[in-house]
Amino acid sequence: MGIEIERKFLVKKENWNQLEKPRGENFRQGYLLTDPKKTIRVRQTSDKGFLTIKGISVGATRAEYEYEIPLEEAQELLDQFAVSELSKIRYKISVDHHIWEVDVFFGENEGLIVAEIELKSEDESFKIPDWIAQEVTAEEKYFNSNLTLNPYKNWEL
Repeated sequence: MGIEIERKFLVKKENWNQLEKPRGENFRQGYLLTDPKKTIRVRQTSDKGFLTIKGISVGATRAEYEYEIPLEEAQELLDQFAVSELSKIRYKISVDHHIWEVDVFFGENEGLIVAEIELKSEDESFKIPDWIAQEVTAEEKYFNSNLTLNPYKNWEL
């Protein structure tokens, strides 16, 4: 079984904006199924497509199966079958042997910046950079599938 152990954090915008970062990658991401117990996602980058199936989160752990698919098929699935979608730029930042994936959302979720780190175990230690704010791993409103249904622009802050 494919397993993902991932912790999610908000990003301090001022610190993030001052950080020298690598070039980001644009993602178009849509959902064929957004059920609290499982999601089926299609992701399109500039040159690849992916189909991902995720199970229910228990703590920071959940089942995950991801498959590369032809770019054209990803585009067709998004255009013809996605019930919701979002767009973002993803940056990969290396910090002490870990890769932080930082998503800068736009469109309906503009203004939201979320960082994720994948771990080998839930209790694995890692360095928290100064551009990381509070942890939101357990807050379902920050799940990408939920951001497509209740985008950041609709939240009362």
